[in-house]
Amino acid sequence: MTTTLHTLRRTAEARLRAAGVETPEMDARLLAEHALGLTRDQLFARADDPVPEAAATRFAALVERRAGREPVSRIIGSRGFWTLDLALTPATLDPRPDTETVVEAALDAVTDRSAPLRLLDLGTGTGCILLALLAELPAATGLGIDISADAVAAAAANAAANGLADRASFRTGDWDTGTAERFDLVVSNPPYIPGGDIAGLEPEVRRHDPLRALDGGPDGLDAYRAIVPRLPRLLVPGGTAALEVGAGQAADVAALLTGNGLSVTGIFRDLGGIERCVRGRNDR
Repeated sequence: MTTTLHTLRRTAEARLRAAGVETPEMDARLLAEHALGLTRDQLFARADDPVPEAAATRFAALVERRAGREPVSRIIGSRGFWTLDLALTPATLDPRPDTETVVEAALDAVTDRSAPLRLLDLGTGTGCILLALLAELPAATGLGIDISADAVAAAAANAAANGLADRASFRTGDWDTGTAERFDLVVSNPPYIPGGDIAGLEPEVRRHDPLRALDGGPDGLDAYRAIVPRLPRLLVPGGTAALEVGAGQAADVAALLTGNGLSVTGIFRDLGGIERCVRGRNDR
């Protein structure tokens, strides 16, 4: 028997709700759009239309993956971030809206968006922060570094797909090792989850984000202890660093910045009110 689109979605929502998914209605809609090749408007306009069996089976398979707590972005294979659409791979962290706080904090420090700024993104992953900044700074160029060669390949592909390949380059490396250049802006979303907390994370994160992009050591601050002492050498005089931090870490990261000769120029909260980004300036 043929099922209508409306019934198919409601069945999917019930399945996801029973599986403990927090946003079953939205996730069912996004998966339906992807599986059936429909826009959001078409999805609602055709609610009473019958769905061919093959399409219904395809949609049901995606719903089961989501019920198993695979993130929608992983199932679809992409994530919207800032103004960009970014492809994901198993080697990359799934960019969260919280990370847009780093983009906002960095842009807030730029006095002339038409200037030929030089940017560095440490632990670039999908390239999300660097590429979002390049999209807003038309004369800027940037370098993204990641310890994962697969992540570097993914970031380069995202740069090309978003028309930014001519201003973005990527390299495999351990933070800034081998980088003699100085930059106007250094950004990073490093691993900051305390190692002992990882087992308690949501399955969407624990099972699907690369562990290396999550584990920040016993107190979550190992990456900052590696990055911050390098900033006075990496930044031009007056240059800015914007670092994403975990909940409750802003004061510790700010202290690391001041302890290494940088001034703290702002602590920025995400949409949930959590202190999510610490910004500093190289005053040397």
